[in-house]
Amino acid sequence: MYENFDNSESNIKGTLKLFSEADIKTIYLTLESSLDGIKNDEANRRLETFGFNEITKEKVKPWYIQLLLAFLNPFNFILGLLAFVSLFTDVIFANETERSWISIILILTMILISSFIKFIQEYRSSKTAEKLKNLIVTKVTVIRDGISTEIDIKSLVPGDIVKLTAGDIVPGDIRIISSKDLFISQSVLTGESNPVEKYPSLLVKTAFISELSNIVLMGTNVLSGTALGVVLGTGKHTFLNTISESLKTPPSETSFEKGIDDVSKLLIKFMLFMVPIVFLINGYLKGAWFESMLFSLSVAIGLTPEMLPMIVTGNLTKGAIELSKKKTIVKKLDSIHNFGAMNILCTDKTGTLTQDKVTVVKYLNYNGVDDDNVLYLAYLNSFFQTGLKNLMDRAILEFEEEHYTIKNEYKKIDELPFDFERRRMSVIVEDLSGERTMITKGAIEEMLYISNFVEINGETLEIKDEIEEKIKSLVNQLNEDGMRVIGIGKKILPRDRELNFSNKDENSLTFVGMLGFLDPAKEGVGETLKSLNEYGVEIKILTGDNELVTQKICKDIGLDVKGAVDGGYIESIDDLELKKILKNTTIFSKLSPLDKARVVRLLKEMGNTVGYMGDGINDAPALRQCDVGISVENGMDIAKESAQIILLEKELSVLLEGVIIGRKIFTNMIKYLKMTASSNFGNVFSVVLASAFLPFLPMLPIQILFQNLLYDISQISIPWDNVDKEDVLKPKNWSAESVGKFMMYIGPLSSIFDIATFLVMFYIFKANSLETQGFFHTGWFIESILSQTLIIHLIRTKKIPFIESNANIKVIFLTSTIMIFSVFVPYSKINGTLGFIPMPISYFFWVILILIGYFFTIIFAKKHFIKKFNSWL
Repeated sequence: MYENFDNSESNIKGTLKLFSEADIKTIYLTLESSLDGIKNDEANRRLETFGFNEITKEKVKPWYIQLLLAFLNPFNFILGLLAFVSLFTDVIFANETERSWISIILILTMILISSFIKFIQEYRSSKTAEKLKNLIVTKVTVIRDGISTEIDIKSLVPGDIVKLTAGDIVPGDIRIISSKDLFISQSVLTGESNPVEKYPSLLVKTAFISELSNIVLMGTNVLSGTALGVVLGTGKHTFLNTISESLKTPPSETSFEKGIDDVSKLLIKFMLFMVPIVFLINGYLKGAWFESMLFSLSVAIGLTPEMLPMIVTGNLTKGAIELSKKKTIVKKLDSIHNFGAMNILCTDKTGTLTQDKVTVVKYLNYNGVDDDNVLYLAYLNSFFQTGLKNLMDRAILEFEEEHYTIKNEYKKIDELPFDFERRRMSVIVEDLSGERTMITKGAIEEMLYISNFVEINGETLEIKDEIEEKIKSLVNQLNEDGMRVIGIGKKILPRDRELNFSNKDENSLTFVGMLGFLDPAKEGVGETLKSLNEYGVEIKILTGDNELVTQKICKDIGLDVKGAVDGGYIESIDDLELKKILKNTTIFSKLSPLDKARVVRLLKEMGNTVGYMGDGINDAPALRQCDVGISVENGMDIAKESAQIILLEKELSVLLEGVIIGRKIFTNMIKYLKMTASSNFGNVFSVVLASAFLPFLPMLPIQILFQNLLYDISQISIPWDNVDKEDVLKPKNWSAESVGKFMMYIGPLSSIFDIATFLVMFYIFKANSLETQGFFHTGWFIESILSQTLIIHLIRTKKIPFIESNANIKVIFLTSTIMIFSVFVPYSKINGTLGFIPMPISYFFWVILILIGYFFTIIFAKKHFIKKFNSWL
């Protein structure tokens, strides 16, 4: 036995190859087993040695850990720091009459609301995802002590003799001892659509574990047939577990997380740069260093877009709700942004581009033309056979509507069952006139071997070399198109023949034609891919299937293939070489699970935001490595655990909707960030300039906080804002550089009109002394909040607002309400608390002129910015 077995992928692969090449007696000796199985006492001992037959699974985080993680993000860290600072500036060091908890409560409320919304949404989604997990088979039939018995799948050990039947999930890595018509679906491991026939013997030595003809792997499905096998490995000693082990490493950083970190660092840099400047200028000019410190810290709060966590979470939650209506579960809110930012979608082929079922797509005669007679004879054969019907039989029987009268026109006389030596099967039928016909279907080589004649244009001719070559050429063409091909032949039998048919009667047949089987492309997939391409999403196919099949499907759906490469070549080159070919390659065939993950990782390193769609065990490492992992409801548990988004329908059209929703959500998030960051930066810039010549503070700390509160309220409706179609046509991502440019370019423009307001207040209304500072504060407060609110409409679109693009009615209503409220605050009962005084009517004349100038300046600056940087939001 091999108690100290190395569980690495290379060692497990090597061991499986050795077992596939060894004779069965050697395997029995190695595993200390026999055809009667192992004894129960020995099984218990091995269970202690090898452990339960379970693969590595990611544990679901408890609710309290999920709640804690909802609070841990860079924006909450910044706001928490500002709340701590406010404790000193507004409470501990403030005068007793000026002490206020407003800013602290406001900031903490923002943190709590955004974090709890995120927690509730993600917790609900994780619970829903748990409910969707498939029920795995819990029992397996084994032979122990020569007796067939059912045991818990967890109790299976190496050396057990296992019985497999149609519908079983293979419970471990198993060497076939004997089998009959055994077809295995390996799509969960390899992505290959066609079922694979397995045999007791090794037909061809191969480097690919899944292609070992006498080995079945844990997690694959028995589609048809029966088998007896000896268990080689269980649990952590299986090939499947090498995939699960790769998931133990933490998921890689997504584009959303990287973008948020970059933007947070940018905001911190601006604070670290501006706060000392404000502090030094005010302290030096006015001599009141302590008051200057408090004011500079208030400026830091004013510079921060404190509503950002709530706006981001609100947007993402709104997107999750929209996607849920489209039968999509969002496990992680951040992934909605990555959906929109995605510029490369890697997908498997089976079930995504194709229907995930074997279908008859060709039924050709000798001339290579579809012939109903070929299909008719194939249907007769499959309908009357009594053995296990494999996938190809089921595909043929799908044509029941066209042949429903057969049961009345024929009766079965006898049949010659399929076996692996002949690789064919025959039925003998009799029609209403008493004529008997043998109809045979099987592998092309075997059919040509027993056929002496061929049916051409209604005539029966002898098969000559040139005829046989033409048939083989036609078969090769079908194989190159990725089809599996079988031949159909017939033979008229004497009516008085005794009913003692045998395999020897399968001779001198007339070759009628051939059937081509394929997992065909889904309807509408081509149009969806074309639309995704129009939205800037490039499709790459990562499959375990072979290149010919994948090329055929891509051709059928109209996907432009730039290049193709297989897993064998990928494994032979280093990352640098692979990066060179990734850009110009569409098809990656014969990939192992770790090959897929490697391709995704390198695409991300090249600056792409990568989505991956897959539902098999073989897709789990790539799902964990990508920016947005997408699985489906009926996918394997391990795939759904690794994904962030679960589709209840495996349709690419749902992905297109998700991309559009993701981009709309990101556009509204970046609207808030850019308009708030630039506006706040402009205000701080104005404060710095004003501090140089004013004998008093341009605005009191409490007034700055109140202004920020009103401005933040005006933007609560941003998640519901309309988005211009042009803003969702291309992938978008967080860019600290873009935000920084926007702040530096647009922010100071507002300062120009703030200075204009300062000059009006200072010289026209003579608010230039300590006695008249209340008048100055009120004048700047009104102009500042009006211009800040107006800029929401100017920044939310690259078009001319109110003419070419309108905001959502919720945005219009809320911004209008805040503007009206701000104008009336100085005339209300709370004006004394805030230090405001009523303004004369003549003041508003000047404010209107300033706002008009500001409006047209931003319109002009917007066009110049777009022309220079080729972007806006």
